[in-house]
Amino acid sequence: MTVVDLGAAPASWCQVLKQRLVPQAKIIAVDILPMAPLAGVMVVQADFATDEGLAAVQGALVGARVDLVLSDLAPNLSGIESVDQARSVHLAELALEFAFHALQPGGDFVVKVFQGAGLAEFQHAVGERFAKTYVRKPKASRDRSREVFVVAKQRLGDRA
Repeated sequence: MTVVDLGAAPASWCQVLKQRLVPQAKIIAVDILPMAPLAGVMVVQADFATDEGLAAVQGALVGARVDLVLSDLAPNLSGIESVDQARSVHLAELALEFAFHALQPGGDFVVKVFQGAGLAEFQHAVGERFAKTYVRKPKASRDRSREVFVVAKQRLGDRA
């Protein structure tokens, strides 16, 4: 299994993946921030939102298709709700585009996004590319937090 974890620092998801997946699983952790090495995880320190960062991730994949893309990307918060919301959706859209091109048919995608303007449209875009989609708010998330996760199962095949 091959997994890409976007916005991986401090590597919490990577630690869970290492515990739950077979030892041969390939896990690629991507973040703009430096991360401590984690056995069995390839770390790519890059800004995924740039062409250079995307190229670094694609280089780490060496052409392999992916089974799961996790995105815990979050914008640097400005405190201006409409700006922060737009940035959150933009990062989620970048992750969706990456996931659709990197995932093999049947692959899965999980992405964090803020509730608010643009979420319904984003969910619709995800729903067009995956067989099943769900929105979940983790129990560990604070009640006042607007973050939710869109879970997308079974990437649909390429369209002609």
